[in-house]
Amino acid sequence: MTQPIYAIGDIHGQSGMMDEALARIEADGGADARVVFLGDYTDRGPDSRGVLDRLVAGLAEGRDWIALRGNHDRMMAMFLRDYPTHDDRLLVGYHWLHERIGGAETLASYGVEVSERTRLFEVHERARAAVPQAHRRLLDDLRNHHREDGLLFVHAGIRPGIALEAQTENDLLWIRQEFHDDPRRHPWLVVHGHTPVDRARHYGNRVNLDTGAGYGRALTPAVFQDGQAWLLTGSGREKLTP
Repeated sequence: MTQPIYAIGDIHGQSGMMDEALARIEADGGADARVVFLGDYTDRGPDSRGVLDRLVAGLAEGRDWIALRGNHDRMMAMFLRDYPTHDDRLLVGYHWLHERIGGAETLASYGVEVSERTRLFEVHERARAAVPQAHRRLLDDLRNHHREDGLLFVHAGIRPGIALEAQTENDLLWIRQEFHDDPRRHPWLVVHGHTPVDRARHYGNRVNLDTGAGYGRALTPAVFQDGQAWLLTGSGREKLTP
């Protein structure tokens, strides 16, 4: 029997939900459980700072945690560079501080308010002063994927038929339809988030754990062991099948 590996879908600033998910994991697998976070720790929810605080602290304590990069995490990191930039995967007219993206909510959790009358350079200066260096290092050091026991953990998905080493970061952080619509078996069961669904779903070749925490819906933790998958609910494991 292999050791279980746990995964948590997109958190999006929901620190309370994150605490509950970690408590369920600890109840199932103990304090030393291996946990893969699928990215998108920031934006939309009320406490992105709290989420990053927990990740920084857990990793510093030596917990067996693997933190992957989400597209929202990359957008925040890009904005905090010496000169702020915006992700070119966004639609024309969109940027990290756009109301549909959620960067303003993230900065609010650091005490930085954004309004239509604020100049971008002022927001940038305040953001760089307010966001701790430990948070910025975490965002810069996130991994794009993790592979283990026939599983591939990644934020958005993969471009089907392309070797893992040939995948671009943009695909791993942003892909949707080309990945979702392909029913073929991949070399691994791909565990991902990025695209909200009403409940976690197993599609045979992939598992989607983004259940819309960024929009106030549930945050879903799951466990994978010996080729099987379960959701972690308040009453324990619930089998997740195709």
